[in-house]
Amino acid sequence: MAPIAVGDVIPDGTLSHFDEEDKVQAVNIHSLAAGKKVILFGVPGAFTPTCSLKHVPGFIEKADELKSKGVDKILCLSVNDPFVMKAWAKSFPENKHVLFLADGSAKYTHDLGLELDLSEKGLGTRSRRFALLVDDLKVKAANIESGGEFTVSSADDILKAL
Repeated sequence: MAPIAVGDVIPDGTLSHFDEEDKVQAVNIHSLAAGKKVILFGVPGAFTPTCSLKHVPGFIEKADELKSKGVDKILCLSVNDPFVMKAWAKSFPENKHVLFLADGSAKYTHDLGLELDLSEKGLGTRSRRFALLVDDLKVKAANIESGGEFTVSSADDILKAL
């Protein structure tokens, strides 16, 4: 399957997260993104070095600036279970705007065409590192990394697209 690209409509799908009452919630991507400007960024794994030290902190630090440019929601996707994503989200106490979404079976990641096979490293199927700018379900920017790079999918890169 070809990776999602500019002009495509994001696929619908269900991901999960913990809400403010500490209950697991299934959430429909189209319900989060319809009629809104959202950033959906994906990382290969929770608690991994580049993801935890650079990618996620960049979106947390730039959240107010992104929102001032019309972004309604900032969504972080990873192929992990919701319990791991909850623990990872709690490791960023300064976070006020990034919603951590679990794609435990990698189904949504596959639907995006952005799966990454890291079986040789013992990690199984993961997500490629990416950042999508989506306006009313349509992809306006698709910044998709090659391999383990972190060169085009940062919050600063998305700010340039706004």
